[in-house]
Amino acid sequence: MSERYLPTHEWARAEGDLVVVGLSAFAAGEVGDVIHVGLPKVGATLARGVACAEIESVKSVNDYYSPLDGTVAEVNTALTDHPELLNQDPAGKGWFAKVKPAKPAWADGLLSAEQYQAGLKK
Repeated sequence: MSERYLPTHEWARAEGDLVVVGLSAFAAGEVGDVIHVGLPKVGATLARGVACAEIESVKSVNDYYSPLDGTVAEVNTALTDHPELLNQDPAGKGWFAKVKPAKPAWADGLLSAEQYQAGLKK
C-alpha cells in the first residue's frame, strides 16, 4: 500500500504490522528549513487528527497530527540530531514514528495519494 494522507499533510504507510508516519514533501517544503522536531514518546497513545509532535523551522513552529489511532512503537531518533532529514527525504529517512494501529482498518477515511495531490492543486 502506498501512502495515505490527512488533509493537513501527514502521511501513513503500512510496513509489516506497523504503520510508518511522516510529513508530506509539499508540507516539508512549505515549513522551510527544519531546525527541531519534537517527536512523540514510545508507548504514547495517538488519536487521528490530534497533535502528537512539533516541527520547528526557521519560519514557524507547527504541530504534527497523527494520521491514525494507535500506539507509538518506535520513533526516528535520527531527526533529533539531523532535523534536516525532514526537508531532504520526508517520505524516506525523514519519517516521524512507527505506530501499532488500534484497528485493522486504520487507513479508512484517509486520502489516497491521488486525492491528496488533487487537493493541493485547488
